Amino acid sequence: MYILAIITGQVRLRKKAFANPEDALRHGGLQFHREDPYVERCRRAHINDLENILPFLFLGAIYSMIGPSLPVARLHFMVFFLARVLHSVAYLFALRAPTRSLAYIVAQIPCVSMALQILVAVAAYA
Repeated sequence: MYILAIITGQVRLRKKAFANPEDALRHGGLQFHREDPYVERCRRAHINDLENILPFLFLGAIYSMIGPSLPVARLHFMVFFLARVLHSVAYLFALRAPTRSLAYIVAQIPCVSMALQILVAVAAYA
């Protein structure tokens, strides 16, 4: 997620496509206050990471508190991590469909699994 923020900023500088007029003025003039398709692709990839990684971090923290098996927890975290990396790469380099969609689905599997295990653990106290 952090790497995508850096990539987006670097692409903005390289393409001279700034979102804010003050940034454009600093880097050459108001003509650079514009949109660029690749900058927008990087920005969308970053937003997509935010929409998916933040809920995962919340689920992962709660899941860790219910005392899961360490190898199973590692598997959940590794599958999510690898799938999200693949998703980001597929987004940035516009890889053929359905690469990005499959990566998204694979990343959701550990999220659903953790959510279900959290619900089962909470239901045991009800």
